[in-house]
Amino acid sequence: MSAPDIHSARPSFASFAPPQRTLMGPGPSDLHPRTLAALSRPTVGHLDPSFVGMMDELKVLLRYAFQTENALTFPVSGPGSVGMETCFDNLVEPGDTVIVCRNGVFGGRMIENVERAGGIAVIVDDVWGETVDPQKVEDAFKTHPEAKLLAFVHAETSTGARADAQALAEIARRHGALSIVDAVTSLAGCELRVDAWGLDAVYSGSQKCLSSAPGLSPVTFSEAALARIKGRSRKVQSWFMDLNLVLDYWNSAKRTYHHTAPINNLYALHESLLLLAEEGIENAWSRHARLHRMLRAGLEALGLRFVVAEAWRLPQLNTVYVPEGVSDPEVRHRLLNNFNLEIGAGLGPLAGKVWRFGLMGQSCREENIILCLQALAETLNALGLPTDGDAAFASARAANTA
Repeated sequence: MSAPDIHSARPSFASFAPPQRTLMGPGPSDLHPRTLAALSRPTVGHLDPSFVGMMDELKVLLRYAFQTENALTFPVSGPGSVGMETCFDNLVEPGDTVIVCRNGVFGGRMIENVERAGGIAVIVDDVWGETVDPQKVEDAFKTHPEAKLLAFVHAETSTGARADAQALAEIARRHGALSIVDAVTSLAGCELRVDAWGLDAVYSGSQKCLSSAPGLSPVTFSEAALARIKGRSRKVQSWFMDLNLVLDYWNSAKRTYHHTAPINNLYALHESLLLLAEEGIENAWSRHARLHRMLRAGLEALGLRFVVAEAWRLPQLNTVYVPEGVSDPEVRHRLLNNFNLEIGAGLGPLAGKVWRFGLMGQSCREENIILCLQALAETLNALGLPTDGDAAFASARAANTA
């Protein structure tokens, strides 16, 4: 029997029509209608003069979001993971000692990046859900005075814990080291001041609190970081992420071809940054904090307990313990299928034990919180866990007007 001719049947599918979800997980977040519209604008060439002008505006807008004057500030073509690799591949050379703080999933990924770049990772561990302990970092530098870099996560997405970026960067400076900072979930969602805090290499993502389309990673590098990159003893291991090459494309004076940029995604990022500038960065931080208090009050009224202590809790990523006897996947399944509401599951040792509620960018809205509390109360009641939805709404509204 002869094999069927795979070329004889022409595939036949309908255009993809995604459901209308409310995104309250750890990312991506909802897109503003203006950002969605920007994605559909006519595509031009990546060296088109009109596009080049927009690229220059993007850099200015990103400097505002990062609160920096760093000339080397631009969006890497790729998700936050590519921004992370860009920082490590350019700043870590074989044999370099790097102190890495790990209190969640993404600190662990930093360790992977150090090792893949040929560096030696000195790991500072803290319990998942707790902040990074500055004294442990200080002790690590005393034990390893040869360390050239300190890497830490400002906003640990796997737990909802915030690190004291200013204090950690100051420790690194006192020991003659540069800092690499994961701000994927913090940029535009809580206070982040790159220049005032002395941060050297910071990477983020377009799909979290910036509420743009996934696929871009804003980065910024201090003059000290740039000097280290230009003074490397060997080429960066990644051709695509070698900033010595990429800079020639983002240099407004004379652009040279490096790769075809994700043109329409950059339109969307530009629009989302315009929205941020119109709102004002400090107003955006305040909005996330205010609506976090509203969500927190409602969740606590439903009997849910937060993982992270209040002093180090992220407003944009709220992690609570799954109540005893309740099925984590069943609740998330019902929220998605009955209410078109997405929330996040736990990762690593927290898998099956916590839920992660995102309040990021366009998703950080009062109506989303009301939907979330209503859906959660109805779902928990249906699964046999008595909850008082009316009390949750009342607590949430009171917190939002306090």
